[in-house]
Amino acid sequence: EIDQQIDEIEDRVFDRPSPDILEQIFALKRILLSMRRILLPQREVLNKLARDEYRVVDPKDRIFFRDIYDHLVRLHDLNESLRDLVSGALDTYLSVTNNRMNEVMKTLTIITTLFMPITFVTGFFGMNFEFLPFIHNAKAFWWTLAIMITIAVSTALFFWRKRYLARTTR
Repeated sequence: EIDQQIDEIEDRVFDRPSPDILEQIFALKRILLSMRRILLPQREVLNKLARDEYRVVDPKDRIFFRDIYDHLVRLHDLNESLRDLVSGALDTYLSVTNNRMNEVMKTLTIITTLFMPITFVTGFFGMNFEFLPFIHNAKAFWWTLAIMITIAVSTALFFWRKRYLARTTR
């Protein structure tokens, strides 16, 4: 059942990583950790009962204790492999969410880079100085607007050629 839950979580991590998946991963980690705390001491007890000679244990019955010991060893190995799978699912979840966050940060950086030169030009010509060049010329407004559009378009083309604006497959 735990193995099936881990498989479902691994499938959902790539489709829609969400905080409830993270909660499920940690719940599975807690379950497997508590199983480990139970299995390890029991394994040692059954090993002693199967190998050592005790007066309360009939020598003919030691084979049953060995059988139970073998089952516990297999359960412990299975538990360890499931813990590795859960840790892998957690790493995958963190990696997927980190990659998506990087895509968002890349988009925000591109938007900021596109608007930064335009903001500079607007801020420079929008100041209230008395002796700014082209202050009483109507053509200056249109030239400034053309410069801002040219800067924005050329920056966007630069990002497009570098494939920063290309859509990534999800």
